[in-house]
Amino acid sequence: MSVNGRPDWELDGRDWPNRASSAFVAAGGLRWHVQRMGQGPVLLLLHGTGAATHSWRDFAPILAEHFTLIAPDLPGHGFTSSPPYERMSLPGMAASIGALVETLGVQPDLVLGHSAGAAILIRARLEGRIAPRGLISLNGALLPWRGLPGRLFSPAAKLFATNSLVSRVFALRARNRRVIERLVDSTGSTLEPAGVDFYQRLIRHPSHVRASLSMMANWDLNLIEQGLPNLDTPFFLIVGDQDTTVSPREAHRVRATLRPDAELFELPGLGHLAHEERPREVAEIVRGIGERLGVLAVNS
Repeated sequence: MSVNGRPDWELDGRDWPNRASSAFVAAGGLRWHVQRMGQGPVLLLLHGTGAATHSWRDFAPILAEHFTLIAPDLPGHGFTSSPPYERMSLPGMAASIGALVETLGVQPDLVLGHSAGAAILIRARLEGRIAPRGLISLNGALLPWRGLPGRLFSPAAKLFATNSLVSRVFALRARNRRVIERLVDSTGSTLEPAGVDFYQRLIRHPSHVRASLSMMANWDLNLIEQGLPNLDTPFFLIVGDQDTTVSPREAHRVRATLRPDAELFELPGLGHLAHEERPREVAEIVRGIGERLGVLAVNS
């Protein structure tokens, strides 16, 4: 572990998936780890809480046959530096992504967010920081917790996020392989051992754990629930029907009450990490959406 509790690129990133596509970029006061690959229309990928670009390890190269892919580690995650605690909010993360896109000098044609990444992209679009021709939510975390869980979750997350000891304890527990295996199993997904390895490699660093807890503590999905009806971009929902992190019922609720025009794609037998379980199947859906929107030529 590095002295400051952060993942070290030369050590932890020595065999990072798609390492040849990695670069470090200064934007919005942060040092970002960004992967770029492929050519064609620009597709921006945002991973979810607690993950990093390793989440796209097999998914990204498939889509790079059709798109120019841009995939950053979110603030505080993986090899991207951490902003102040208060900037780990949904508006703060959207602003950071806007700064990165501006610095890179690109305007994404299509965007895809996994879990919390979908909420960040929606907020960024509502604020005019990006202007894609389509927005794809992959097992998106889009609606606030209801009832008692909602009243308990945020205060507990704030307590954990602001106590550095909690992050260190989580990181120490992550040295136990079985702890990480149970964490992955709790998503409803089944990963190959190498996939579990990358999550363990990150979670054993307190800074990565702290970023995840800070996001959860600052998260206000009421902003998404209120904003989704005003989203002026074609919206697509891809949902694993075995997702036990974000209930598939949430996507159906979004479609029924907030975005009846959204198209929903269900993935039988797949969990929250569907794109890691069957990357080609999910990539084909994304390619098809690109073709239908005119972002890609048909059969490109």
